[in-house]
Amino acid sequence: MMKKILVILFLIASYSLSAQTIEHFEPSSWWIGMKNPKVQVLVHGNNISQASVSVNYTGVKLLKINKVENPNYLFLDLQIATTAKPGTVKFNFLQKNGEKVSQDFQLLARKPNAAQRKSYDNSDVIYLITPDRFANGNLENDNLPNYPDKLNRSYEYGRHGGDIAGIRTHLDYISDMGFTALWPMPLEENNMKEQSYHGYAITDFYKIDPRFGSNEDYKKLSQEANAKGIKLIRDVILNHCGSEHWWMQDLPSKDWINNDGKFTSTNHQREAQHDPYAAKADLEKLVQGWFVPSMPDMNQRNPFMANYLIQNTIWWIEYADLAGLRIDTYPYSEKAFLTRWTKAVLVEYPNLNMVGEEWSTNQIVTSYWQKGMKNADGYVSYLPTVMDFPLQNAMIEGLKEDDKQWGKGMLKIYQCLSNDNIYANPNNLLTFCDNHDMNRYFTQLNEDKNLYKMGLAMLFTMRGIPQYFYGTELGFASPKERNDGKIRADMPGGWIGDASNVFENKNLNPLQQELLEFNKRILNWRKIATAIHSGKLTQFAPENGLYSYFRYNEKEKYWIIFNKNSEETTVDLKRYKELLPENPSFFDVLENKAFGEHLSIPAKGFRILRVK
Repeated sequence: MMKKILVILFLIASYSLSAQTIEHFEPSSWWIGMKNPKVQVLVHGNNISQASVSVNYTGVKLLKINKVENPNYLFLDLQIATTAKPGTVKFNFLQKNGEKVSQDFQLLARKPNAAQRKSYDNSDVIYLITPDRFANGNLENDNLPNYPDKLNRSYEYGRHGGDIAGIRTHLDYISDMGFTALWPMPLEENNMKEQSYHGYAITDFYKIDPRFGSNEDYKKLSQEANAKGIKLIRDVILNHCGSEHWWMQDLPSKDWINNDGKFTSTNHQREAQHDPYAAKADLEKLVQGWFVPSMPDMNQRNPFMANYLIQNTIWWIEYADLAGLRIDTYPYSEKAFLTRWTKAVLVEYPNLNMVGEEWSTNQIVTSYWQKGMKNADGYVSYLPTVMDFPLQNAMIEGLKEDDKQWGKGMLKIYQCLSNDNIYANPNNLLTFCDNHDMNRYFTQLNEDKNLYKMGLAMLFTMRGIPQYFYGTELGFASPKERNDGKIRADMPGGWIGDASNVFENKNLNPLQQELLEFNKRILNWRKIATAIHSGKLTQFAPENGLYSYFRYNEKEKYWIIFNKNSEETTVDLKRYKELLPENPSFFDVLENKAFGEHLSIPAKGFRILRVK
């Protein structure tokens, strides 16, 4: 009897070992009809490289089995024929001891016209949110087993409970405000011990963090947003992962993570990417160094890592029917990889817009990365869009500074725009007043309501694609010393019991109500102003405290005028006659007020005028 029990226990143990052989199989699905018919699957499991692999499915061919130095990994090269049919492909793994295990791989049909999807462009205004701080729609996922960073709304760097359900609940608010695209900070799993709320330390690139929801919830968010005219943008991280990522306990190879998997800080000298005099050591430290110990720097020179990151991007676009990408810390990656990555994505989605973060106020630095730029070093980039940090800086300084001082004030905005010829496509730059990594816009302008409105009027009428940080519509402020936890504050009304509620327009103070209505009015006007989307821009240098520009196309013309003076100022039309008709008349689109040749601009104010 005892012998039989031991045999049974042995069989159970053997089955358990076999059943756990494959711990990760990524991606677990792919699509028929992609331009690139090949896909590489990462397989992770105990001694999986010792197994023989077979697949028997019409239209799916196992081209190559790649082994690496860690026997717990295989990288399988597949080719999927356009004649293949959707279904479940079974991969069979046979160990030398006779143990067998199989793994399902879903072969899917693409959505019609998936390759030609419409992306975000100049007609859009992008709403950037911190999902953990926007709205808590599902209380049941606030704290979960095996996720140590628990709910702590009183702690500025803790998790506050916002989730995908909260975003879905308030899509009408986003649409009614006039926003047409949504950029949530990363939603993938960040199973870190602390400060995991922000999303930039990913621990599973194929899984939505369950405290935000599920992969299916994310897909529903995309579908529901699209139905309301809101394009969903994914925040992509190519440079680093979280230190608690599952592969950090069992790396495929020594070179999977830069610097042998040990923390060595980056030097942040991004100029080294294009500096003709750059030392090789500086460039290597930039791209191979880590941000912080909790964010290991991934080695994109490793071909399997490069394939993994490219495929992960394409997988999410196709899975969730995404409308565009934003790429975090763009110049910290290997630039040869960045070219390969962008080309691979654009092969599948030629109309997709992607914006890279290059935090520099030097236009030579930012312009280097935009598609179409003829760089002196011969580097060819395929990134359509870059974030316009130079203009953001010029706008803040130009609005705050005294225009009567030489070289100060709005002249900086004028000068910044005058350098647009350095860009391959200035109209496709992403413009913004602030974002999740800098002090709040209202704080940067010393909480001056008039300057706040002038700056937003400029953002919404300037060339480029405007991006807007949630809470700005209420005049969110932050400490003057940067504090990311407070910058990414909770949206009032997103939590049960909140004293005020922006989503229901309840208990807002007078300033909040005024700013909310201002934003809603100008944003909804912008939706129909085609000359603002893609019209020409002609600017006039600042004089006597006035700065203005025209936006126009064949159908309409707008004149946007800013007055930094402390008194109402009358405009001399003679200076602007080259863009004005005989006997012009004007209509203020926000005040619904008509003007003739006697045109005045309010003190510390502006007008957006339709020229007739």
